[in-house]
Amino acid sequence: AEDDAGIYLEVENSMVKKQEPVAMENGTSIAMKNLFFNVPARRNFLKSNAAELRHIVDEFTRVAMSFPEIFFSLSSNGQQVFHLDKGSLKQRVVQLLGNHYNARLVAVDEKTDYLNILGFVGKPDTAKKTRGDQYFFVNNRFIKSAYLNHAVMNAFDALVTKDSFPLYVLFIELNPAQVDINVHPTKQEIKFEDEKIVYAFVQSAVKHALAQFSISPTLDFELDAGIQSLDAVNKPFTEEKKASASASSLYKTFTQKNQANFIESTSDLKHWKDFYEPLAVPKDAAISMLQGIEDMRKQYNFDHILQLHHTFIVLQNHEGYLLIHQQNAHERVLYDRYANAVNGKAIHTQQSLFPATINLAAADAVLLTELLPDLLLLGYRLEPFGNNTFVVQGVPADVLSGNETLAIEKILEQFKHFSNEIKFSKREKLLRSLAIQHAIKAGVALSAKEMASLLSDLFACNTPGATASGRPTYLSFKKDELNKMFGR
Repeated sequence: AEDDAGIYLEVENSMVKKQEPVAMENGTSIAMKNLFFNVPARRNFLKSNAAELRHIVDEFTRVAMSFPEIFFSLSSNGQQVFHLDKGSLKQRVVQLLGNHYNARLVAVDEKTDYLNILGFVGKPDTAKKTRGDQYFFVNNRFIKSAYLNHAVMNAFDALVTKDSFPLYVLFIELNPAQVDINVHPTKQEIKFEDEKIVYAFVQSAVKHALAQFSISPTLDFELDAGIQSLDAVNKPFTEEKKASASASSLYKTFTQKNQANFIESTSDLKHWKDFYEPLAVPKDAAISMLQGIEDMRKQYNFDHILQLHHTFIVLQNHEGYLLIHQQNAHERVLYDRYANAVNGKAIHTQQSLFPATINLAAADAVLLTELLPDLLLLGYRLEPFGNNTFVVQGVPADVLSGNETLAIEKILEQFKHFSNEIKFSKREKLLRSLAIQHAIKAGVALSAKEMASLLSDLFACNTPGATASGRPTYLSFKKDELNKMFGR
């Protein structure tokens, strides 16, 4: 940094090809291209450019998060992915993970003589279905720790559902002698000398931060140098404390906001029946399929269909009845429809009169770019607009006007939920994500006509008995079995 000139270093095939002085600003610039150009066996294991870029973005995010006081930028194929001005940790978190977090972060800042912890956690309403936005750093090094993640989840307790994961970016500072980093080749898994103390401290720090916003029981967090007060995390959450926390205006605001979101999302499902179109089937199979549906209508009484608990559909015949799970059934119908779409019969796109724009975190923008060709076949027409922004030119007919951004964000979130399923192709993950996202949910009331339409489409599927994930769509009960239950 003190030299007048920098050094240009070019390495090819593990050999230094060029080394010379160069005029440049302070800092480091690294460019990579044609990886494994001379090792075909290794090159064949590389995935698509977009998929490899996502891995680079993941690593870039971890490094940039650790050093908010340093400027970072990342470009791919001449297009800028990140431009991160130096600033505070909060600014860096928002730059990397998305502007929607700007007013939804809770600061964590606790210090003792044993260790310090600082960073941010997301408010409960930011919780997602995937663990993507969760980061631990120990002495400024990124780590993965299921043990400490459990501490954070315990701190949130009933504030988020069991299948949701809150955001956190937490930096732990302690004596390096208290940490063993040589337990994993990548150094991403470490071992603390006293894991229980670190666990208790993380849990208490997060609880204390949430308590500042009256969304968690207040704790006494006056810790002495020896952390003798850490047993405060074991103090019972009494009914008095629960009532006090629940009575706060901010707590009610969170509750009302969550209820409003729930009502809005479920109200969209009223239009689920508009989503149906005839399934694409070969002409020579159409007659047999229609015959199969007609046989089902004769075997079961479609004129007398019953819905239980707005979740199950009962369809009876003279031998017994079928108990159908409406969400699973609709998932199967939609999955087959989407599979037909990507294999030839594209879903019609409803053009937007006033195209909406959607701004995403850089990692999500890279993922969406990778999915654009398949999404077009499925009725979503989006165009990149630069700076991680996309213009929504059209969506399928079932997506209500004004809900385009939410629909796309949910698709991405569901897709990331399948990210660890290596046995699935990218297209398969997308099909399953869309089917799960758009299926009618349990708790939605259906008319007799809607139930009959759903069942007709279900029995027209190639595999009507199970979803793509293997969950049953219906169970069969015989009349004789029912009589036996009553001793008849």
